[in-house]
Amino acid sequence: MTIPLDTEFPTDFANQIAQLEAYNKHHYRPNSYLHKWWARRCGSTFRLILKQLVADEAQRDYYAPGGLAGKIILDPMMGGGTTLHEAIRLGAHVVGADLEPIPVLQARATLTQVDLAALERAYKQFYTALRKAVSPYFQTICPESGLATAVNYTLYGVKRKCNGRSVIMVDSLVLRVEPDGSTIQLCPRCHAVLQDTAACACSGMSDKPPLLEKGAKTFAGEPAMFDDDSALPFYQRYVPLVLVARCPRQKKLLFKAPDAQDWALLEQANELRQTLPFDLADFAIDPGRKSRQLTPRGIKNYLDLFSSRQLIYLHHAICLLPQFEPAIRLNLGLLVSTSLEFNSMLCGYKGKNKRRAGAIRHTFSHHAYSFPYTALENNPVYPRKASGTLQKLFQSRIRNGRRWAAKPRERVIGKRLSVNSKRKFIEVVGEQDSGREVRSVAEMTAESESRFLLLQGSSTQLDLPDGSVDYIVTDPPYFDSVQYSDLAAFFRVWLRHLLPDAANWAYDTQDSAVDPHQLDSESRYTELMTGIFAECRRVLKEENGRFVFTFHHWNPKGWAALTVALQKAGFALVNRYVVHSENPISVHISGMKALLHDAILVFAPKETVDVRWERPSHINQSDSEQFCYDCGTFLGWMLQEGVAETAVLPLWQEALNDA
Repeated sequence: MTIPLDTEFPTDFANQIAQLEAYNKHHYRPNSYLHKWWARRCGSTFRLILKQLVADEAQRDYYAPGGLAGKIILDPMMGGGTTLHEAIRLGAHVVGADLEPIPVLQARATLTQVDLAALERAYKQFYTALRKAVSPYFQTICPESGLATAVNYTLYGVKRKCNGRSVIMVDSLVLRVEPDGSTIQLCPRCHAVLQDTAACACSGMSDKPPLLEKGAKTFAGEPAMFDDDSALPFYQRYVPLVLVARCPRQKKLLFKAPDAQDWALLEQANELRQTLPFDLADFAIDPGRKSRQLTPRGIKNYLDLFSSRQLIYLHHAICLLPQFEPAIRLNLGLLVSTSLEFNSMLCGYKGKNKRRAGAIRHTFSHHAYSFPYTALENNPVYPRKASGTLQKLFQSRIRNGRRWAAKPRERVIGKRLSVNSKRKFIEVVGEQDSGREVRSVAEMTAESESRFLLLQGSSTQLDLPDGSVDYIVTDPPYFDSVQYSDLAAFFRVWLRHLLPDAANWAYDTQDSAVDPHQLDSESRYTELMTGIFAECRRVLKEENGRFVFTFHHWNPKGWAALTVALQKAGFALVNRYVVHSENPISVHISGMKALLHDAILVFAPKETVDVRWERPSHINQSDSEQFCYDCGTFLGWMLQEGVAETAVLPLWQEALNDA
């Protein structure tokens, strides 16, 4: 028996909506973006995949509610949780599994119904106490009014040696360019903040290290040769240069150099840092391919990536959380953890132009660790809803997410746009992005409301009965390039303290499909995918079961690994489709030869598939969309022919001209 996805998929519609969503995914699905996770796929694409699994044709419409009531959907590599959120909205029961604790905790927090009013009250109590403890260290005096005001953020330069002399490096001496062309900038000699082209009173005389812009080629008339002082802890290599706040009277943004009172507060924070109860052993850098960016710089523990004020913030957050009941504590703990992406000394400054939406270039804007010259220390308890503050993040990640979960909305395109020309989004009446957590699939009955089961552990061994899952929809890890587990250690070391009893923090990261350690990543990926796909075959229902995932990769080794894993598990390709997946201006792929599409691959147990695949004569490598389509076709032919395992990689290399 065939199902709709076997023969049809609304590719044109999927591309239109994905091209819009790819630019701001978090605005389209706010409830699934409580915590940072990497390489998320468009929720609209997965909604469309799931809609093509719906039996009732009327309910297959993208804007129609439900359609999968009573069905059990599994995502064995759930990551950001896209499949779970889309499927539960359609009325399905969902099972999500991941080795990593962060995806499991995020799914539990966002899928569990928690009264928004109760969350609001708890957050207000938490934030008020946190601000009382932390805000005294983020105060300054407005030079225009003479009144105390909260610091929004502080800009730092990095200390270096240039030709044997001490200097401070910054990305740019210009701090702000106003719409009228006027500027706010730093004096390179005395570090004073200057308005437009005003001459500095220092007249070139200063005992401070000179400021140099990134990319400087010469210094004092000689070619510039730079050295870092890696003996200093990382946070001490940065020097405060500018405090950014708002004038209490005029409400305008002001930039000021630190005065004696500011330096005294910073010194108080540095002294308090030494008394905080953080064990260095708990924060040692995890070994990994991304972490190798830290250790050569003399960074031995994650604590060094944070300023003293940021550590004070984290200490008080850890102390305050235990008073709240578990569901509230989980949400608040994840909120604090995700705030670290905007509150570390790896954050950069991008507020030079006034029209920029936010001043912060967050820690993982490049899907890797980066080391700014102008570092930005945010004030996490700043009272306004400014970029990266708790106030802003609670609004966007929890309040907006919960409201959306209660009344999910979808972008209007196509024929419906003319009918709803003044409405870009419409509510899907009858859906909600939440359910009830259970401990086994036995509790998932056709008559019950949507339920979810979350499993933390390797999906090579799923705690599920044979043939218990109707459909499996997932997005496997990206073979060899994105080290989710390695980067996630930045958050895990804190979540272990924020939410010590919420997950298994002692799991073996070597079981990660994208190996964070220095093992043979290629063979490990094939081995783990083989084990996971075999489990998928075991738990999938024999009759009408489908295994669907999205994938793209230029590397023939990635496609070969999938081929071997699928062959061993006994799957055959039923069909393949291609949809838009990536925003071409995303920082981590901009200017690279990146694939902008995903292949949607539909599999079924081999013995149930009656589809013949012809080997493509050529795989188009000049077009992202056609490349993914041709690779899907070639994969179907390989599985059909039962190619010997030793011949799989050579055939892929030949097909992709990479022999």
